[in-house]
Amino acid sequence: MFAAVVIAVLPIALLVVPAYLLGTFPSAALVARAGGHDVLAEGSGNPGASNVTRLMGWKAGAAVMVADFLKGTLAAGLGLAVGGRTGSYALGIAAVLGHMLPVTRRFRGGKGVATASGALVVLFPWVVAGLAVAWFVLARVLKRASIASVVCTVAFPLLAIAGGYDWIEVAVLAGLAVVIVARHTANLRRLVRGEEPELPRREEDAP
Repeated sequence: MFAAVVIAVLPIALLVVPAYLLGTFPSAALVARAGGHDVLAEGSGNPGASNVTRLMGWKAGAAVMVADFLKGTLAAGLGLAVGGRTGSYALGIAAVLGHMLPVTRRFRGGKGVATASGALVVLFPWVVAGLAVAWFVLARVLKRASIASVVCTVAFPLLAIAGGYDWIEVAVLAGLAVVIVARHTANLRRLVRGEEPELPRREEDAP
């Protein structure tokens, strides 16, 4: 029995660190640097798609979002292949943590929304697709990516409950949602004070 558990868990355990390191890939920093910006020193200082969008426009922000999304998808997809749904959650979350807390950049990372979405699309493709549309509409209308991100993040575990998923999966999704919302604390404070920077409505509106 013990040997069977070890055999089942070992492949996942061996891939956790590589999945975390995949999550540390500095998508925002590289795209911003190519455009002559330092994403850690400009705008909100957050190395994520939203800050790059504010600095360089929607095309650059979309490039970062896709790259961050793929980090989660690759990790979770590999986890699914070697360890089923458990493996997908384990490696997907490892990539999200790598994005949020990259050891390569003194644990100064992004908010994790795009990477988490990429990880969860492996197990919940239609839910992620629907929330992606909702996020885009909210972000464009309200011009605040943080509001769209928090709303969609909170909605995910609620939709899992409505879909009748196992309580363990719901608990994992709720825990991930709590972490992502907590990463948006500064944004929420700025929103209350009316200081949260807006996203550009059009490409030419970016600085």
